[in-house]
Amino acid sequence: MIDFRSDTVTKPTAGMRAAMMTAELGDDVFQDCPTTNALQDWAASQLGFEAALFASSGTQTNLLAMMSHCQRGDEVILGQDWHTYRWEGGGAAVLGSIQPQPLAVQADGSLLLEDIVAAIKPDDPHFARSRLVVVENTIAGKVLSPEYMASVASLAKQHQLACHIDGARVMNAATKLAAEREQDVWQMARQLCQGYDTLSLCLSKGLGAPIGSLLLGSSEVIKRARRLRKMLGGGMRQTGLLAAAGLYALQHQVERLDDDHRHCQQLADGLTSLAERYACWQGKLRLQPVQTNILFCDVAPALAAELLPYLKQQGVLLSGSNYSHSGTQWHRLRWVCHLDLSAAAIARTLELLETFSKQQES
Repeated sequence: MIDFRSDTVTKPTAGMRAAMMTAELGDDVFQDCPTTNALQDWAASQLGFEAALFASSGTQTNLLAMMSHCQRGDEVILGQDWHTYRWEGGGAAVLGSIQPQPLAVQADGSLLLEDIVAAIKPDDPHFARSRLVVVENTIAGKVLSPEYMASVASLAKQHQLACHIDGARVMNAATKLAAEREQDVWQMARQLCQGYDTLSLCLSKGLGAPIGSLLLGSSEVIKRARRLRKMLGGGMRQTGLLAAAGLYALQHQVERLDDDHRHCQQLADGLTSLAERYACWQGKLRLQPVQTNILFCDVAPALAAELLPYLKQQGVLLSGSNYSHSGTQWHRLRWVCHLDLSAAAIARTLELLETFSKQQES
């Protein structure tokens, strides 16, 4: 099986399984799980925060961050396409009584600074109280620069707002930027986080752990988040089995993220080549530029209706959905590269796409 649906489908490596099976365990609700404490302390130190908290998912760590920064009736300013707004079941509003103020996301994945400023409410009982700005990095595989991240953090502080990073794939961003600027990846990650009050870091996406995310912030914020985690039913016990996987991922599986980025670019280059050589693709395929491990491409719905069953029959899985742009219908495919997809898997996928193209031409 060649599974491009998400980088959440990865299985623990042999080294990770060994770390899990030998992990020293304790009760994390009592804060005496040595392995969980080691994960939290190591991650906080590496990323420039005072403390960290292990939780079951990125949705939970984002919710803990928003509820830690905001009270009932407060407002969070975020992107219309952010995971925190669109893909987390409205948890901040439902469970935290927090008002979302979504803004348009620009083509590069950013929010305009002037849009953020315009969204900040005056101190008036007619309005929700603006309290928090959220930034997502990466967003749909796009990388926001440290300069942009710093400008948002500075703006937030100028207006007495807290600021949070949904950094589910922030290590992908750091890997991409570190390669471009010839810097250490952890140094770049710290730079991306500088000035932010909290960070949500997913361990189960590109980093390859089976379960879990971290919320990082000040000791005071993490203390509030720990209480909220208990209220939300997220207090787990012998979490060291899972924390060991997360610690192994951070210590052994960050540098290899560059492989995923390279494989994704190879996939994009192969699709571009097909579109140039086969008439069946011409005018029916549009590719977005690749920056990290995610490729989005739009395919004419009729062609997609033949392509997807063919790939599935050959053991290649994709996710996608129909949408309309400027009156034209498209099927958007999402290809996500990860540690369980080797160079051979990318080559095999391109061979299958070549065969499909030849069949369409015959």
